[in-house]
Amino acid sequence: MTESINELITALPDLRESLSAKRELLLANAVMFSEIPAPTFEETERARFMMDRLIEAGCQNVSTDELGNAVGIHPGKTGKRNILVAAHLDTPFAKTADHAVQVNPNSITGPSIMDNALGCAAVASLPTLLSQLGIELEDNLVLLGSVRSMGKGDIEGMRFFLENNQLPMRAALLCEGGTLGRLSYSSLGVARGTIDCVTVRGANAGRLASGGAIPVLNRVLTKMLEIPLPTDPVTQVILGSVIAGTTFNTPSRDAHLRFEIRSEGAGVVNEVLEQIEAVVAEANSIPGAKVALNIVGRRKNTAISFQHPLIKSARRILKELDIEDHTAPSTGELSTLIGRGIPSLVLGLTNGDHRHDYNETIEIDPIFTGLAQLITMLQAIDGGLCDAND
Repeated sequence: MTESINELITALPDLRESLSAKRELLLANAVMFSEIPAPTFEETERARFMMDRLIEAGCQNVSTDELGNAVGIHPGKTGKRNILVAAHLDTPFAKTADHAVQVNPNSITGPSIMDNALGCAAVASLPTLLSQLGIELEDNLVLLGSVRSMGKGDIEGMRFFLENNQLPMRAALLCEGGTLGRLSYSSLGVARGTIDCVTVRGANAGRLASGGAIPVLNRVLTKMLEIPLPTDPVTQVILGSVIAGTTFNTPSRDAHLRFEIRSEGAGVVNEVLEQIEAVVAEANSIPGAKVALNIVGRRKNTAISFQHPLIKSARRILKELDIEDHTAPSTGELSTLIGRGIPSLVLGLTNGDHRHDYNETIEIDPIFTGLAQLITMLQAIDGGLCDAND
């Protein structure tokens, strides 16, 4: 008979202390992952590094699939069931960016250290840590470094893995560097897209387009900001970036907006998107302007119940660790896992600042609390403590 949740809870302080004593392995892996550039669609080097770590740890069937996901299996004692532990490999930073990492007494600073080098390091280090701690699971751990998660990648790596993987998954844990206490068990509805404006010069250009693409895009932005958004369910239109122009005295021929619609309500994203489509169609009537809307990513609203044993166990573990849980919905790979009927959670491993900036920073000491949470959750799943009642 496996341990009860009370026994696992009792063991948490010792587990956290033991993990802190093995900090060199995890921190070294986190720094090395962070120093390997991995913009979306260019994750090959990070995937190779992930596989090297899994091979060194004695994992089986270590390989990449056709899309570039890095996969390995840490075998359980019986191996009758499988638990997926995953972290996305890609980052928003270009290969040309300086990926140097600075290690301080209680922090690490560098591009992608939080999102998601630390999460990758946790997945890659897990087999060795379990072995050193003397923890044997009955279930296999399927360890995945997924590609094409962010931006235009549209979680294609996870989707491809789930569509082609033959192993049924009992549950899944997604590892993110931040924030400690994160428990995402629901997924927002999302539409991610670009609006691209191009203008022509000469007699065919009207007054607005003769000023270039920026005034046209500005009209689109103004109309988008006028779209009424519900507060319940919570809905947002995030204007992520605008790219336009080259100099002071030349009207921009083209301008590009990246945006994202998010909502907790099913169907709301489509309603807002229809209104944006109408705004774009109206802008296309401006003489001398061509405006195109391109959707590059979609997510459906998905969730498991707050009363699911997986959530109850995670909240109890965090409470024992004296960590406040944060149950904000996810916009990432969680949606496709829950959509396929796999009970899943996103876990944060530590605290930090400046996410997606070049000085992205994580705190070192809380990492071992985050790892203790992760390993205890795996033990709880392995012991059947997180299975839903049939």
